[in-house]
Amino acid sequence: MAQGSSPWWTPSIHADRRPILLARGRIVKALRAWFAGRDFVEVETAALQVSPGNETHLHAVAAGLIAPSGARTPMYLRTSPEFACKKLLAAGERRIFDFARVFRNRERGALHHPEFTLLEWYRAEEPYEALMDDCAAVMAEAARAAGSKQFTFRGVSIDPFAAPERMTVADAFTQFAGIDILATLRGGEGDRESFAKAATAAGVRIAADDTWGDIFSRVLVERVEPRLGIGRATILYDYPLPLAALARRKASDPRVAERFELYACGVELANAFGELTDATEQRQRFAADMDEKQRIYGERYPLDEDFLKALSTMPEASGIALGFDRLVMLAAGASRIEQVIWTPVAEQE
Repeated sequence: MAQGSSPWWTPSIHADRRPILLARGRIVKALRAWFAGRDFVEVETAALQVSPGNETHLHAVAAGLIAPSGARTPMYLRTSPEFACKKLLAAGERRIFDFARVFRNRERGALHHPEFTLLEWYRAEEPYEALMDDCAAVMAEAARAAGSKQFTFRGVSIDPFAAPERMTVADAFTQFAGIDILATLRGGEGDRESFAKAATAAGVRIAADDTWGDIFSRVLVERVEPRLGIGRATILYDYPLPLAALARRKASDPRVAERFELYACGVELANAFGELTDATEQRQRFAADMDEKQRIYGERYPLDEDFLKALSTMPEASGIALGFDRLVMLAAGASRIEQVIWTPVAEQE
């Protein structure tokens, strides 16, 4: 809670927030019905995990377990339910979804909250293009449930019933920044020097210690994202391989991965993958990301060996994580994420 402001439980403040919170409930109900109508099973995965995830710039909340013997086991609150959901796919589930409460440090702002809800869903043995169609349907269902004809954020609006435009990362970087992003790749790795030169020529300021991935983020945030999801949602797809995370390479173009992000009103709403099922390659990616995390932040998270074992038996699948609170914000016209969360986490003074 910011200094000098009243807490969320002040009756007048709660009265202002309540219509938005009730809209949130209607959206949850509508989406549960939508998934059930397509033979998805709702699952509830554990928040306590051996590993919170292994992405360089995600920061976990540490926890721990104490056994009856007094033995202590380091644990973390999950940053995503992804590992657990994929274990369920390995166990035999085929279509699942989870309204998962997740936790992340170093995140607070109009669009970020330390505890929030990710809506994740997975389709076994189905291409990730199916998730693009899902995104269009989910936005329309949310709009109907909220009684909204448009999504709006900071003066930018979209029609949630319009089919999203689909644009490759390469096309977006060419169109909005004048950069040939694929030309900065060499054998699947990012060529930092060529990218830095292109970004500087485009007017993007680069720090001396920026990596290829840092430069990508700078160009994306400054030049590309503000142009996405205006009038209608945008699906930005075919991410360069260095940004594949847990996505598999695209068979038709090994320079890119089967990954897309959904944008609406300039806001990133969802991140989707054609899931990587090669445990050896995934281990190598995790190790590289943790090395980078150690270099930048001086810490690293353990690998979930159980997850890597499950990955080797998991079927081909596609999966997506959608920021549910952000979806409610856009559908209900909220300006800050705290407005759509029933009991926001108190801010430090």
